[in-house]
This record gives sequence, C-alpha cells and structure tokens, in this order.
Amino acid sequence: MELGKMDTSRRDEPTYLAWSIFNTFCCCLPLGIAAIIYSCRVDNANSLGDAGRAQESSRIAKNLNIASLVVGMIAIIMLIVMIVIRN
Repeated sequence: MELGKMDTSRRDEPTYLAWSIFNTFCCCLPLGIAAIIYSCRVDNANSLGDAGRAQESSRIAKNLNIASLVVGMIAIIMLIVMIVIRN
C-alpha cells in the first residue's frame, strides 16, 4: 500500500441509531433502549475494526427496532379500538 492512501476495503455495518432513538420515544421504550445499546456496540466495533461483532450487533439492533415498531403499532391500534368501543 502506498503512503498517504487509506485502505477503503473495510465496510462499516449500519448502526440504526436514529431508528433506535425514534423507537425509544415513539414506539416501545424498553426495546428502544436495548436497540440504542446495540447500536452503540455496532459503532464501537466498527471503530475497532471488529467486523464480526459489528455485524452481529447490527443484526440485533435491526431486529430490536423491528420488534419495537411492531409492538408500538399494536399498542396504538389497541388504544384506538378501546377508545372507539368505549364511546
């Protein structure tokens, strides 16, 4: 490798941090917090160059975000149904 040129072959895994923060505030607090923790682990593993740990943590963060979104949507639908039934 020549001096002054960086190795760009390393691929960083997505952190899903913005999605995790959104889910924490809007959908499901416990799953959102867990997703934020795994998103931070992805960021740390990416900065250390640990591709295996970054990939695993990224997958877990993504799954937690999906679960948080589904739980939040189910809760909102149940709330709307209960309001409609009550009136």
